[in-house]
Amino acid sequence: MHPLLNIAVRAARRAGSIINRAELAGGGREVRTKRANDFVTEVDQAAESAIIDVIRKSYPDHAILAEESGESGGAGRSETTWIIDPLDGTTNFIHGFPQYCVSIGIQHRSELTQAVVFDPVKDELFTATRGRGAFLNDRRIRVSSRTHLRDALVGTGFPFKELSRLDPYMATLRTVLTSSAGVRRAGAAALDLAYVAAGRLDCFWEMGLSKWDMAGGALLIQEAGGLVGDFGGGPGFMESGDIVAGTPKVYAQLLEVLCAQPAHGAAVALEAP
Repeated sequence: MHPLLNIAVRAARRAGSIINRAELAGGGREVRTKRANDFVTEVDQAAESAIIDVIRKSYPDHAILAEESGESGGAGRSETTWIIDPLDGTTNFIHGFPQYCVSIGIQHRSELTQAVVFDPVKDELFTATRGRGAFLNDRRIRVSSRTHLRDALVGTGFPFKELSRLDPYMATLRTVLTSSAGVRRAGAAALDLAYVAAGRLDCFWEMGLSKWDMAGGALLIQEAGGLVGDFGGGPGFMESGDIVAGTPKVYAQLLEVLCAQPAHGAAVALEAP
């Protein structure tokens, strides 16, 4: 295992232990609203502190971008940045809905190089190192072999932070619902992306995400043989927050649906599979 990935796994498991202990004790206790439909608990903060503590002991000069504490460390100076979501799916966690995870992505310059997504409920550890493949609990994983959107199980997330984009989202949802085998919205984007990498979902799209929602899961998919991009098919999803991912052919067909919506971008011509 790559040394950076080894530390990321250690940090994710430390955070997972904090989350599991809190769940057994009755949840996140104090809940604070960051903005409409967006919450943070003392568990988010404790898990993030634990992750940062593990990183700092091995890599004190690396930059950190974390959901709750923002940028710290060598931000603007270090070429390596740890992108952290200590508890993706906080609303699920608050309600006892067992779909949440720890997500850590490591970016060197502008390239994602290491990824960890850890589900503490199921004890499922998804990992990837650029150029070395993606794994679930040490077992190599690949995206599914499906080639048609009509046969695909599609993951998504509602634009709950950007309700002004709800209308174009609903138009896309209507099309995908009538053009696929089904749509699932579980409420933890990093875990949804990991499920695409493992072949449990065939593709995924969401708008208005943050870097820490996507960093770990995006590399998992790429290393599992899938494609990831923004709604124009380009590499700018980490900046725009709009992401589409999936098996190569299903990705292309879902991208065509997204690009057909005027609010998502100009239409593009894609060759039918």
